Amino acid sequence: MWLLRFLAVLTATGIAVGVAVSLLTGDRRYLQLSWRALRYALLVALLVFALLILERVAVIPL
Repeated sequence: MWLLRFLAVLTATGIAVGVAVSLLTGDRRYLQLSWRALRYALLVALLVFALLILERVAVIPL
């Protein structure tokens, strides 16, 4: 779980840096890159949450 938190912090930092560089330079490529990273991060987060919910709901007898 600590790995997911670490990756979330790295992703948030990367997105913030991309937005800041976009505001400082006026280059919209960095803003597009940040938006793309945010979308993929949300998709991965939703998949992880779905797996956690599935783990709670699904009772698989061994």
